[in-house]
Amino acid sequence: QVQLVESGGGLVQPGGSLRLSCAAFGSIFSIGVMGWFRQAPGQERELVATVTSAGSANFKDSVRGRFTISRDNAKNTVYLQMNTLKPEDTAVYYCNADVRTRYEWKTHWGQGTQVTVSS
Repeated sequence: QVQLVESGGGLVQPGGSLRLSCAAFGSIFSIGVMGWFRQAPGQERELVATVTSAGSANFKDSVRGRFTISRDNAKNTVYLQMNTLKPEDTAVYYCNADVRTRYEWKTHWGQGTQVTVSS
């Protein structure tokens, strides 16, 4: 019974910023890699950024230098700071986490939050 709850999406003008948050709730022993994916209409879901429990980050080339990923391990929360947003960043953003409960490691997904970049 693990849930990932996202917040922070919305409508923003090109060049603007948004911060997404994703908190994990439930019977959690530990969390491994956490990350953000996105899916635009008619497109496949793609990796945006990931961060390990030690704070090592990885980014999709098109967002490197504009997006920052971070996490608060005490709060089981991952953040995605998105700056200099472009219309092509428009998508539903999903968080993802590898979670260890008492019995297993399992990958969990959030419900998705819409990000729209438009003037």
